[in-house]
Amino acid sequence: QLQLVESGGGLVQPGGSLRLSCAASGRTLDHFAIGWFRQAPGKEREGLSCISSTDGSTYYTNYVKDRFTISRDNSKNTMYLQMNHLKPEATAVSYCNSADLWGPGTQVTVSS
Repeated sequence: QLQLVESGGGLVQPGGSLRLSCAASGRTLDHFAIGWFRQAPGKEREGLSCISSTDGSTYYTNYVKDRFTISRDNSKNTMYLQMNHLKPEATAVSYCNSADLWGPGTQVTVSS
């Protein structure tokens, strides 16, 4: 059974960077699109970025475009989200999703 686990969250100052990882176990992700989402306190979960399983094409929501980079390493069954120039409003629990499954999330806090 596929399981996803996020890591890499933490406390960072505004303008800083974090690299999130989403490791899969139980099944390979080769044939699945993968996405990153976040949920800020009191708000609904929202999509940030996704990457296809076929040609590696990517999508970014407008407010992270040019600052975030999604990637996947199928040999490690892991996907990543490089987040640069982080803003305080990025404080949220970040989740990865694939094959309709969610990981438990990792906390990202952007604060001085």
